[in-house]
Amino acid sequence: MSLTGITPQTEALAAVLAPRERETLRHIAAGRTYLQTARHMGLSKHTVDAYLRRIRAKLGINSTAEMTRMAISLGL
Repeated sequence: MSLTGITPQTEALAAVLAPRERETLRHIAAGRTYLQTARHMGLSKHTVDAYLRRIRAKLGINSTAEMTRMAISLGL
């Protein structure tokens, strides 16, 4: 593990995410709802849901708790 706590594997996973997906993940990990995230990003709730579905698929994550853990490990 590196000094920052981010492993090379985690960095590789982060590189898979598009910038807006990373931003969405950051908001959800901060405890915002889909609607709050959508309003903050200027998107519809459905777009936020689509981003989160893609994040789950890309990272093999099934729950919001896992997404939050991943966001923390990425330093988001």
